[in-house]
Amino acid sequence: MMLELSSRVFSFYRDGFRQMTVGRTLWKIIIIKLIVMFAVLKLFFFPNYLNNNFATDEERAGYVLEQITRQPAQSIK
Repeated sequence: MMLELSSRVFSFYRDGFRQMTVGRTLWKIIIIKLIVMFAVLKLFFFPNYLNNNFATDEERAGYVLEQITRQPAQSIK
């Protein structure tokens, strides 16, 4: 039952993508935009903090361990 349903869904999408004309171009544009967007975000907004601020793997590991095991700050009520 589940195998038949999944094969019907797969063939539905396969046939739909085969018959697309404008849709293929739009999908290519979407994929190119996503690649560019994530590449720009990675370069400018997510610098490699650990490589820039620590010289050895031991220092990096110590910093990460400290960050994930520290207690959260208590809020003042």
